[in-house]
Amino acid sequence: MFSSETFIRVRYAETDQMGYVYYGNYPTYYEVARVETMRKLGYSYQTMEEEGIMMPVIHVESIYKRAAHYDELLMVRTIIKEIPAARMTFYYEIYNDKKVLLHTGSTTLAFMRSDNRRPCRCPENFRRILESYINPAENVLNAQK
Repeated sequence: MFSSETFIRVRYAETDQMGYVYYGNYPTYYEVARVETMRKLGYSYQTMEEEGIMMPVIHVESIYKRAAHYDELLMVRTIIKEIPAARMTFYYEIYNDKKVLLHTGSTTLAFMRSDNRRPCRCPENFRRILESYINPAENVLNAQK
């Protein structure tokens, strides 16, 4: 498993009339954290796109536990649990500055060739990086459960 933390301050424009983060902004927080996580792994989205691979989102889950508020500093923990094949799932936990869990979610992205828009497997360079953090044997055991 690999995890990283990204900090995001809630801006006024991201809140509704009650001062709560508008529900539609959570996927944007996921994206910010996902991009930063890949950068921390040393394999940025830009690198992947330069190699001719895109990662469209094909599934999003959002679970609201408590409201986030204007001007709170949120910590978005991004978790990668398994080595991807043709798709990859990122898991998220969002905490406020008091370390209260506010939100959980996930996004699943597919790997796709940019030249023909056809599905493909995870780039080998990225897979090797992930394998240095995630034990492949662990994935086999988890898949059998």
